[in-house]
Amino acid sequence: MRELKYYVACTVDRFIAREDDSFDFFLMEGEQVADLLTAFPETIPAHIRDKLDINAENQCFDTVLMGRKTYEVGLKEGFSNPYPQMKQYLCSRTLKESPDQNVELVSDDAVTLVKELKKQPGRDIWLCGGGDLATRLFPEIDELILKVHPILLGSGILFFSGIVSQTSLELTDSKIYNNGFMLLHYRVKH
Repeated sequence: MRELKYYVACTVDRFIAREDDSFDFFLMEGEQVADLLTAFPETIPAHIRDKLDINAENQCFDTVLMGRKTYEVGLKEGFSNPYPQMKQYLCSRTLKESPDQNVELVSDDAVTLVKELKKQPGRDIWLCGGGDLATRLFPEIDELILKVHPILLGSGILFFSGIVSQTSLELTDSKIYNNGFMLLHYRVKH
């Protein structure tokens, strides 16, 4: 059965972006980059894949879920089809139509969508962000894959923007890099 995995970059104090949605504080170079490109090439947006000549096959995911604010980060830069290598869902309660024919708008119940997607054959489902969508989908998240950057931001957008119930996690894999970057895999024990 497919799983929903929240694969997200965050700071040590759990922020995924500043209040203005910027994220230029994340480490964009270092020894972790090669590992991430190898393990998760499908999570690199198309415009960056083209620049870096990345054409690797999907390793983990064939479907991506994005909240409106996460999607709009790329849209502001002119990228309406960020992950053509996957089936893309844009979850928004305010948009009336998708900005791109390749991105399916989900305006009602994202939890029901995830339950249906999990029953279908295929690779796992990537919850790309953001914090509001992650909070709504928390009961369906099977794994957290955290790219923890060695910075304290102090304020911003949390990777869960709302209240989630107390839940035990099982650390299933981890790697700490010399620059302080950590890649942590947690099974969610609902």
